Amino acid sequence: MKKIRNFSIIAHIDHGKSTLADRMLQLTKTVGEREYQDQMLDDMDLEREKGITIKSHAVQMKYEYKGDEYMLNLIDTPGHVDFSYEVSRSIAACEGAILIVDATQGIQAQTISNLYMAIEHDLEIIPIANKIDLPNAQLDEVKDQIVDLLGCDRDDILEASGKTGEGVEAILEAIVEKVPPPKGDPEAPLQCLIFDSVFNSFRGIIAYFKIVNGTLRKRDHVKFFNTQHEYDADEIGVLGMTMQPRDQLSAGDVGYIISGIKTSKEVKVGDTITHVENSCDKAISGFEDVKPMVFAGIYPVDADDYEDLRASIEKLQLNDASLTFEPESSAALGFGFRCGFLGLLHMEIIQERLDREFDMDVITTVPNVSYNVYTNQQEVIEVHNPSGLPEATHMDRIEEPFIHAQIITHADYIGPIMKLCIDKRGELKNQIFLTGNRVEITFEMPLAEIVFDFYDKLKSASRGYASFDYHTTGYRPAKLVKLDILLNSESVDALSTLIHEANAYTLGRKMCEKLKELIPRQQFDVAIQAAIGAKIIARETVKAVRKDVTAKCYGGDITRKRKLLEKQKKGKKRMRQVGNVEVPQKAFLAVLKLD
Repeated sequence: MKKIRNFSIIAHIDHGKSTLADRMLQLTKTVGEREYQDQMLDDMDLEREKGITIKSHAVQMKYEYKGDEYMLNLIDTPGHVDFSYEVSRSIAACEGAILIVDATQGIQAQTISNLYMAIEHDLEIIPIANKIDLPNAQLDEVKDQIVDLLGCDRDDILEASGKTGEGVEAILEAIVEKVPPPKGDPEAPLQCLIFDSVFNSFRGIIAYFKIVNGTLRKRDHVKFFNTQHEYDADEIGVLGMTMQPRDQLSAGDVGYIISGIKTSKEVKVGDTITHVENSCDKAISGFEDVKPMVFAGIYPVDADDYEDLRASIEKLQLNDASLTFEPESSAALGFGFRCGFLGLLHMEIIQERLDREFDMDVITTVPNVSYNVYTNQQEVIEVHNPSGLPEATHMDRIEEPFIHAQIITHADYIGPIMKLCIDKRGELKNQIFLTGNRVEITFEMPLAEIVFDFYDKLKSASRGYASFDYHTTGYRPAKLVKLDILLNSESVDALSTLIHEANAYTLGRKMCEKLKELIPRQQFDVAIQAAIGAKIIARETVKAVRKDVTAKCYGGDITRKRKLLEKQKKGKKRMRQVGNVEVPQKAFLAVLKLD
């Protein structure tokens, strides 16, 4: 155990975590020159294309230092705010963390929130200034920021470059010297913390764990503490670049277990594995249950694919424990699922993965957050979907979730960012200058306002310099109304949204205009209306496709033409009663991209 080091890499998005991990794998010869490619630990095509890490990955490296061989278990983590749950799990399985700060950008919001998470778990922090080879690196400034944040000595900060490999050897030495070995008793009853799981279509569900106490041997009879299901450990082993089977693992080791589990509900991330005979007294507490922030309906394009979609989402949930779902139905779209996501990027990634990995064509409804609705009897109903809203006469008040948002930006962009946040109903709480030209602004604002396009607008307002992080602070009363979209006086439930009273008119107007462009012309007039309750607030009309019935009338009295046009008008009216308007899939997606 004294030769084991478990550590994770934490940083803001794009500060060079994966590149540095690549250099470590090369230096410790964990991966050969022939197999090497960039972003070794990112095994999804999506991760490579977007250049981001979506899922945390564990890998074991052997490193020789002063004549002894050490086992280094690295868990690479995502940097985007939407995947902070992955980070919390990796931190729960480690004793140390490498904090990477980009020398050209300095400390960003996500760096700070991930750092606090690591400090709460008493991890040993090793600060690193990365990308020192770039001509615009501001080493002294960034070092000052790290010293202010951590309270460490300037000499403790290591300098490195993931691209050239400079300083990586020093990082590995620092990990061996500074990160404490895992504490645990190999003789105690078995306690393993599950921090991840993946689905393999041939071998069932593979759970990744860290052994806190005890020893696990191949063919042991084990049980999962929370679900109380029992299994045989058919294969256990450690995670190199591939899985490497072992006969036994003991306290401090990070590894995997294959026990032929078929159903996804039996594996819960955060559960404890223990022996059936000599079981431990209590489960390990490591991290909290994840709370989804954004909800959207996912429906199959073809109604027959409903069961396939359910199976696909269940398999995805194994790879991504932060996804939640429950069945729901809609008059416009049929049967589907109400899914909870951590943010908009998370939602986009899930949609892409359903398409690529499971070949599912899906329609996604307008995303929204969950509201607490108080009835006149003071009962509380949690509403994720506008159609779940009770009648207006039965409602006392609606409360919406609020967040505490931290924005770190260059001082030049304070004005546009403040305007953006105040337009989104934000209240300024605090403003601190971190250094001469970097400022941290703190706002309290409704979560619903950042769901749509806040992140994109923040990036454009600050020319890409601002970084953003948030956590929820609870619920507050709000003046919310349900905005319905009617086509020919029939409500399309998939397009209805809950929105603040002040923004309802503009959104209704925009939605009508957008739908007018997207709904194909029919043989009859199509009325597109936005309504709040019984009050229509906006209207557009898609004109009918008409035949020129007066073409055969030549000369003569105008009443002859009028008679033909009246006859056509009656026909159109009759058609409108029987005809129904199909809303194209593009329309559902376009509503998400309204500016």
